[in-house]
Amino acid sequence: MFYGLTQLGVVHTAISLLAVAAGIVAFFRYKQITLATRAGQVYLWTTVLTCLTGFGIFQHGGFGKPHVLGIATLVVLGIAVLAGRSRAFGKASAYVEVVSYSLTFFFHMIPGVTETFTRVPLGSPVFANADDPGLQKVIGPIFILFLIGAFLQVRRLRAANRLAVAATGELSP
Repeated sequence: MFYGLTQLGVVHTAISLLAVAAGIVAFFRYKQITLATRAGQVYLWTTVLTCLTGFGIFQHGGFGKPHVLGIATLVVLGIAVLAGRSRAFGKASAYVEVVSYSLTFFFHMIPGVTETFTRVPLGSPVFANADDPGLQKVIGPIFILFLIGAFLQVRRLRAANRLAVAATGELSP
């Protein structure tokens, strides 16, 4: 076992790291996660696999908060895909898509930070367990970063929409 991980845990962690890397590439290269890019496609499928492999991990005894987070992630991914591939949310579809994908990226950070800092440094981890109040002091600022990023993405989409209206006289989808 590697840092107390089962074989499934190692596979799950590797897939989740690929998802996070794809998300970071999408944010920096395209300013958002979207299925229109290879990075977005990799992000989607590795996030789905991360959730599915996570359902088989019961290190903390039975079905728990991490499994609920996996279900929430899959639901929000479904909403993002629906918003990106249809007009189900009307004029707000592009905004729903970008914020939903960003929210799933934030969801990745919760177990990522929790599992990392309750395992390392080996033998003397930063936090004792997933319920350590100190973790909230780390997750809170990450949530603030999510909110700032979502705001900036929505602002960028609005600006692009205004430019499209000015250029064509029509509201872009």
